[in-house]
Amino acid sequence: MSKMVQALLSGMFFTFLLDFFLFLGIFLNYIQTNDIDLYYNILFADNQNIFIFLFLSILLGYITLYLSNKISLIILGTLFILSFSTLISPIGKSAGEGMLMTKNTSVQTGKFFYKGDMYYQGRDKIYLYDYKLEKMLILNKNKIKELN
Repeated sequence: MSKMVQALLSGMFFTFLLDFFLFLGIFLNYIQTNDIDLYYNILFADNQNIFIFLFLSILLGYITLYLSNKISLIILGTLFILSFSTLISPIGKSAGEGMLMTKNTSVQTGKFFYKGDMYYQGRDKIYLYDYKLEKMLILNKNKIKELN
């Protein structure tokens, strides 16, 4: 039992570091460049999947503690390079688009109908780039009806 707890805790440490830099790159190169009013902490907390996080924590903990040093160094080094690469603008933007953007969606608020790309769907607001208006709209999430 103690080996499992030890693997989980050490894996959580590495997974938190990897997640931190992944979301930092997305925040800097996707959220801020699209003028989305959002704090890093909210982005980080709202977009975590507990099952993926626990799976990666156990896997990385096992890799760091129970595999040979060379193999664990290669695996962790590769993961850190991938995570740090989101700090490069085009990669961070692509990662943000892949994780957060919904292309070609339609929403309706009361009598108004909007069609465009949903850049971010937050707790209370939706950031939608409307094709006809050619600008970013901030819509109240409680007052919209999604059609797609």
